[in-house]
Amino acid sequence: MPADINRAFAAFVDGIDSWWPVQNSITRAPQARVTIEPRVGGRWYEESVDGEQCDWGKVLTWDPPHRLVLAWQLQTAIPGITGGGLCHGFWRFEPGMRTEVELRFTTLGPRRTKVDLEHRHLDRFVHPEHARSYLDNDGGWPELLDRYTRAATTL
Repeated sequence: MPADINRAFAAFVDGIDSWWPVQNSITRAPQARVTIEPRVGGRWYEESVDGEQCDWGKVLTWDPPHRLVLAWQLQTAIPGITGGGLCHGFWRFEPGMRTEVELRFTTLGPRRTKVDLEHRHLDRFVHPEHARSYLDNDGGWPELLDRYTRAATTL
């Protein structure tokens, strides 16, 4: 990525609102913001324009600007197959469920950073094949990382 390590890390955490697509929301009303609280145990959540908050997980490792590990506590919510929680959409928050999203930031040069993302423990989803398909295709991590890279280089 054509950004220094501090900018790359900040663009993921502080700038997530600038690149996370609003259609990737689990609130009833349109998404207003996505927040990653900057500390171990901090919440990772979204808030809608009408104030509804839906948790996505929490911060497991906070080591700026080198490493971030997030608990993804969203379970697949397939109509007619799985129940829904307070929030809506393909995903629903489930406190007892946890996959992990790890990001590692490595300096390659003065304005070059390598960002590695690993979303692990996908076998913990009720329907891992549906989750994997969603996360690996349009709208999933490939698109999210493209949007993140563009935002990090223009912030």
